[in-house]
Amino acid sequence: MLKLRIPPPIYMLLTGGFMWWLDKQLPVIELFSAPWNKLGFVFISVAILVDGTSLFQFFRTHTTINPLQPEKAEKLVMTGMYQYSRNPMYLGLLFLLIGWAILLGSFSSFIMLPIFMVVMTIQQIIPEEKILEDKFGQHYRDYLRSVRRWL
Repeated sequence: MLKLRIPPPIYMLLTGGFMWWLDKQLPVIELFSAPWNKLGFVFISVAILVDGTSLFQFFRTHTTINPLQPEKAEKLVMTGMYQYSRNPMYLGLLFLLIGWAILLGSFSSFIMLPIFMVVMTIQQIIPEEKILEDKFGQHYRDYLRSVRRWL
């Protein structure tokens, strides 16, 4: 129903909000206290690098970056980060959330990470894959077999 209707960064922001709420309302086991929680900035930096590099690949290939309209893709991007993950931009969003969870520090916030992955897979990734498979055929199916969905 909501598949390909909500931009992935909105899912990330909602997940981050739930993580914050869980950390404040139901803190379970402090995993990262100050100053160790600042290690979250490392993951956030990696996320920015992964997303920036992946975005650059799309611009360089001259194809759409709009995740809500994958049917407008002109070409498949299979170089750079895309040779290691079929979804490096979503992986970057996950790394942002991992960094946020570390900054928050409690185990509670980490509970949302697998939920984010499942929601992204069901609401965004699988519908994208179906559209791209219809559009690019065997070439895309070969890519699906050779590169993992997340990492």
